[in-house]
Parts: sequence; structure tokens; C-alpha cells
Amino acid sequence: MQNLVYFLYGKTYINITNACTNSCAFCLRNDKDDVKGAYMWLKNKNVGAEDVIKQIEEKKADIKDEIVFCGYGEPLVKYNEVIEVAKYIKKNMPNIKIRINTNGHGNYIAKRNIVPDLAHVIDSISISLNAQNEKIYNDISKPSFSGAYNVMLDFAAECIKNNIDTTLSIVSGYKADLYPVDIKACEKIATEMGAKFRAREWIQNGY
Repeated sequence: MQNLVYFLYGKTYINITNACTNSCAFCLRNDKDDVKGAYMWLKNKNVGAEDVIKQIEEKKADIKDEIVFCGYGEPLVKYNEVIEVAKYIKKNMPNIKIRINTNGHGNYIAKRNIVPDLAHVIDSISISLNAQNEKIYNDISKPSFSGAYNVMLDFAAECIKNNIDTTLSIVSGYKADLYPVDIKACEKIATEMGAKFRAREWIQNGY
């Protein structure tokens, strides 16, 4: 069985795709295949909303408080499926909060503004800011297309505009000599936009 729904420290996560528009230097999937024993690589790339919903139903008894779209890939590569699953959760598990952890490339992927659609079905979003400027962002995130940094910032601005609880995040403590991420400068970017900010410490051995 593919691990589309998995658990980490009591929280529920959805691993809907392995595709990503970034290839971040610090990404855990570069070094390991699992999260707490849950194998994260998907054999079937054509995961549908119904597949995720089936696993949610199977594991429903263990789901508490919040479901997070976050796995070994960028969830908004499957934005239609994410929206469909989120609608299901809102209808059938109304007390469960929904969050998306994303690199902020959703509008680029969809070739349209999907934020208003997300705003109807999610409670919060965490966007990987990763760096205080485009050069360091490109060095550490290794995006597959040019202009990705500004695409991410524009996406974040749209989330704030649409009243989604928005957090910009960075990973701290990862090879600072190669990737000089300025935490204070990143926090300033987030707060000036009207977003929350989170510096997440790099976990060398993963989860």
C-alpha cells in the first residue's frame, strides 16, 4: 500500500505526489526514503483524490486536530486533487483544520491564480521562503524554472490578500557557509508582507 496518509508526532500528513518544482539542497528525501518508517516514494504517479480519501477513511480514528498536505513532493502539483480532498475533509470532518505546506509555486504550476479556490477549503498555509534574496534562494532551492523566487512571493501575497493564515518559513542551520540565510532579513520580509514567520531547524538525520 502506498503511504498517502502518514503520521508524525501525532499529526496527520498527506503525501499526494513526489513531483516538485524545486530540488532543495536540504530536502530530507535526498538522504532517506521514509518518515518514521512510512515509505514515501509513490509507485503510482496518478494518485487521485479518491485514493487519498480512502486512506483518510481507513485511518480516521487516529486523525486529530489537523491534516497537513506535505510529503515527498510539492502538493500543489496536484492542486485539483488537493482541493477535492480538502472539500471532503471540510464536509465530513468539520472539526479538523487543514494546512498546506508548499513551495509557493502553485499559480505557476496551474497557470492561473488558484489561491481563491484554496481559500474556501483550507485554514492555513506554510510557504517556503528559504532565503532573503533570489540568488541565495536559487542556490538553496534549485528551482526548475526562472523567476521562481518572485513567483513564490507573489503567491504568498495572494494568500494574505485572500485572508489565509499565512506563514513564511526557512530552514536554519544548514551549511551556512554555502547558503548564508539571514534569518532576521527573512523575518522582515514575512512581517512586512503581513505573514507569520517560522525558522525551522535543519534535522540532520531526518525524522
